[in-house]
Amino acid sequence: MPSSTDTPVKTTTHDIVIVGGGLVGASLGCALAPLIKRYGWKVAIIEATPMNEAPLEESWQPSFDARASAIAEGSAQRFQQLGIWDAMQGEATPIRYIHISERGRLGATRLSAQELGVDALGHVIPNAWMGRVLHHHLKTLPVDWYCPAKVEKLAPEGGGHYLRLSDGSELRAALTVLADGGRSGLKEQLGINSRHNSYEQTALITHVGISQPHKGIAYERFTQEGPVALLPLPGQAMELIWTHPSGQEHARMALPDREFLAQLQSAFGDRVGRFTRVGKRYSYPLSLITAEEPVRPGLAVLGNAAHALHPVAGQGFNLALRGIMDLVEALEQGEQAGQPLGDMTTLQAFEQKRARDRRNVIRFSDGLVRLFGHSLPFLPHARAAGLIGLNLVGPLRRSLARRAMGLER
Repeated sequence: MPSSTDTPVKTTTHDIVIVGGGLVGASLGCALAPLIKRYGWKVAIIEATPMNEAPLEESWQPSFDARASAIAEGSAQRFQQLGIWDAMQGEATPIRYIHISERGRLGATRLSAQELGVDALGHVIPNAWMGRVLHHHLKTLPVDWYCPAKVEKLAPEGGGHYLRLSDGSELRAALTVLADGGRSGLKEQLGINSRHNSYEQTALITHVGISQPHKGIAYERFTQEGPVALLPLPGQAMELIWTHPSGQEHARMALPDREFLAQLQSAFGDRVGRFTRVGKRYSYPLSLITAEEPVRPGLAVLGNAAHALHPVAGQGFNLALRGIMDLVEALEQGEQAGQPLGDMTTLQAFEQKRARDRRNVIRFSDGLVRLFGHSLPFLPHARAAGLIGLNLVGPLRRSLARRAMGLER
């Protein structure tokens, strides 16, 4: 499909084109490195946001408000396989313990890294730092970057897809991977529908200062309004994810800092001492979103473009990273079997494996939301008994923890 200008635009052919150079797309680019070297694949990444070109450590001064993500221990091990964990770990805060409780109930469940025989249950890392490490590593790989650029047209054609970019470039790809978060409209352009199930909840996310060391403890506290999660950050600070019934977050977003901290103290209690400071507040509506066709001939959908989860269990990016590694494994197996890139046999095998993992994670996170979101008379007592029982039954607790950590599926 040549351009309709006097001077035809040369169409560049790639084996794989990744749409989106954020955490998911960049991680996929890094994971493809061995196959690029082994098979000579030509890979391109298209990203709309200009990259930070500064050297890795230069001028790194994360603000108090910098968004962060919880990376499970299994994800840390996968980053180690990609050769980037040592750099990423430089700004990571380890989670040594997890404390789960319900407001007004005695029951609680506690998990520790020592009990599970690992150094940490997970790690909290600033998103900007993860992105910088990934992009720094990608600069060492033979990957073509189209940045800043957006995909204006994406259309299937024989043997793959055609892409026209905002910078005038035209590409053809045997396999196109959508890792753009699902907000670009490309899925809709291709007629890929998604199932939306709103939780009628909104997450308020910010950073808070605390009066005493957090000791590497992450907290998940269930309240009548919704879950309150606190993740450890460097120093005496934590990332707060506070779930509200949709609409009720507006008043809290507008509160003066002092009143906001007082209400948080009342909702959470004093397990981390006094809340001393609050950063910039963000809010995000929460829904369970799943793409109905995560694979098509010559196409795979990854990350939030494929699934958006409730943050209660912190599994979104960790699920996406497992999908990245499974896709790379499936592509190598397909290559060894003589199947062309983008072949539906390869992609269907990949999707069957992903479907099991995705279903288990959704069942776990969605189940937590619905269990603790109901206020039927008998449920609070049953939940409290369940938390106490789970804390007492070591093998069951450890099995659930290893699944949440991405060490088992």
